[in-house]
Amino acid sequence: MLKHYNILVKGKVQGVWYRKNTLEKARELNIRGTVKNQLDGSVYIEAEGNENQLKTFLEWCAEGPEFAEVLDVSKEEGSPLFFEGFEIL
Repeated sequence: MLKHYNILVKGKVQGVWYRKNTLEKARELNIRGTVKNQLDGSVYIEAEGNENQLKTFLEWCAEGPEFAEVLDVSKEEGSPLFFEGFEIL
């Protein structure tokens, strides 16, 4: 069953290749959606996949790439938008 999560990642997540690595991890897990930087320094992700894919993806989001320092990851379930792929906005 397709699920949709709106995810907000806070911490040192800009300028550390977080979006590029998120794109790669999402494609590896066959997750569809988008990732973009926010003006407040956080990263916002919309992700769609099955429950297991999203669980693994959220675990990765909490770690992030090598130089990231993730302080908080929050998620909110939403209605699927049926993205065709995953892209950086």
